[in-house]
Amino acid sequence: MRTNPFYNKHYSTPHETAPFNEIHIEDYEPAILEGIRQDEAFIQKIVDNPEPPTFDNTVGVTTPDDMLERVTKVFYNLLSAETNDEMDALAQKMSPILTEHANNIMFNKRYFERVKAVWERYQAGEERELTAEEKMLLEKSYEGFIRAGVALDEEHQQRLREINNEMSLLTLQFSQNNLKETNAYELHLTDEADLSGLPDSAREAAAMTAKERGKEGWVFTLHAPSYGPFITYSDNRELRRQIYLAKNTICIKDNEYNNETIVHRIVNLRRERAQLLGYKTFADYVLKERMAENAANVYHLMDQLLDAYMGPAREELKEIEDMARKVEGDDFKLQPWDFSYYGHKLKMERYNIDAEMLRPYLELSRVKAGVFGLATRLYGITFRENKDIPVYHPDVQAFEVLDKDGSFLAVLYTDFHPRKGKQSGAWMTSYKEQCIGPEENCPDPKNPALWKNSRPHVSLVMNFTKPTESKPALLTLGEVETFLHEFGHALHGIFANTRFASLSGTSVYWDFVELPSQLMENFAVEPEFLNTFAAHYQSGEPIPQEYIDRILASRNFQVAYACIRQVSFGLLDMAYYTLTEPFDSDVRTFERKAWQRAQLFDEVPGTCMTVQFGHIMSGGYAAGYYSYKWAEVLDADAFSVFKQNGIFDRTTAQRFRDEILSRGGTEHPMTLYKRFRGQEPTIDALLKRNGIK
Repeated sequence: MRTNPFYNKHYSTPHETAPFNEIHIEDYEPAILEGIRQDEAFIQKIVDNPEPPTFDNTVGVTTPDDMLERVTKVFYNLLSAETNDEMDALAQKMSPILTEHANNIMFNKRYFERVKAVWERYQAGEERELTAEEKMLLEKSYEGFIRAGVALDEEHQQRLREINNEMSLLTLQFSQNNLKETNAYELHLTDEADLSGLPDSAREAAAMTAKERGKEGWVFTLHAPSYGPFITYSDNRELRRQIYLAKNTICIKDNEYNNETIVHRIVNLRRERAQLLGYKTFADYVLKERMAENAANVYHLMDQLLDAYMGPAREELKEIEDMARKVEGDDFKLQPWDFSYYGHKLKMERYNIDAEMLRPYLELSRVKAGVFGLATRLYGITFRENKDIPVYHPDVQAFEVLDKDGSFLAVLYTDFHPRKGKQSGAWMTSYKEQCIGPEENCPDPKNPALWKNSRPHVSLVMNFTKPTESKPALLTLGEVETFLHEFGHALHGIFANTRFASLSGTSVYWDFVELPSQLMENFAVEPEFLNTFAAHYQSGEPIPQEYIDRILASRNFQVAYACIRQVSFGLLDMAYYTLTEPFDSDVRTFERKAWQRAQLFDEVPGTCMTVQFGHIMSGGYAAGYYSYKWAEVLDADAFSVFKQNGIFDRTTAQRFRDEILSRGGTEHPMTLYKRFRGQEPTIDALLKRNGIK
């Protein structure tokens, strides 16, 4: 008789990796339910302990096997990377059950009273001396209960349960609508004249997509590797307009995927939740556990950026409009679907460089070797593919990551290309967090010398240009930057070296989590790095020095425009989540007003960002989208140390690993940053890097 693979505490796979090849969809539900039962029993054992509450018997207790964690990690990761209608339906069914379980834990008064007793003992100096990590766990545990609503009366707790349950379904539906409407669109062309301006790479990819769909001609989609080249290179302005409108009207049309009502509910439920817990706004609730601390500091950063970048951004836009009018005439009015097209022409005129010129030198396997090699050069770690590790799709590869002494450090999965069941974008996730503790059969569980350092299983998921029938996957420099970005997150997970899984790796303040990722992006335009891997995919000839010179010369092309675009998203996010009264406005009207001072184009009727803005609606960036710019200040400041000491300097890299990457969320991020940098960051390094100051 077949056994549900999730019921095995220890998988019989290399490094006990998830046995994807054995998992059937019918395994998830019973495993989730059994995991919930085991979770409840584990907590009940803590609650029923007759001994007085201490850190060791209440807060620091860990389970040797968290079945619920194992199954939900696999299920929800695949829901993003390899979903289907059956998985979507199961997610709709299981989300309320999992949310209710989480509610039951956080509203468990007896459990909270034990944690509170430990907290009070510690405040009174009666608890044993705790490490910095133990103090952080105690603080997060205590505050977690308070922020979840354990101190509320029964009526308000019941309302919180209702809010949490509804939110779990709404955010799931928001994401599913976005993916389904993205997948539903195609621009099907049969006249080769309509391909004018498009490079061979875009034509070949579109021909392959058409063939896969059983159609003649060429098919373009809204996925980034298809949409980006079309909007940049197509000479056909009407087709550019069509695909732009398709992209920017996702989930706003009058159909089953419309997210307007869902947006209203999400925003209002988050505001109501925050106010039930005693906060004026949802932003106040969120920012209490962020480096920014409050909305005033967020707006201060965005105001600084607007002051510094808005003027240059307007100049950049005027330069592109001037370029367009040279071609189209003095009456030509530049529209958003013209920006990338004429921006590309201006870049070619000014620097004679574009993404297509670089593609032949950025073949994916070479890029991967370059990125892995960068980690080897900085940290001494190496990557070894292990084909015995099961994967969830043929596109996926699994690597063992070995430390500089040859010891096992982590498993890394890579999943590079778009497909129907995968969400758009790029992300890092994990199937298993790092932690240190006694195993089940440990002869002396109280002796840390006998504990095991359980290493993480990390995954990189991206949507890069696919190989065609005649060429391997050739990337743009922007895709290389994306790879480096997500790889920075991966290093944060790979180097994790903390006792508790809940403080491990990327479990840090949300406006600190982007520092390791954005720091890595800096290497993309460093000649010393490019020369380690950038070579022609056919001849093997290294990337010409003149191309590198042009890359460096054009580094800050449209940098102000890009900054203002990010600020506009941050303003939109904060506008929703600083509301104190119910949100009942028209979504498009509200959006237009919220980001008006950061808009460089007139509004295009019918378009809407909010309804597809997964970061702030269904993801973790609600009241936190500013984090990208906040972390950019940090990464520019941090990378200046690498530039000063040499970009491959092992001593600097080791300090970054020791003080930031390995520490996770065990201490306040500014404490960690200052330990690495020696001082607090300033905006100066960012302005200097961008050529603004």
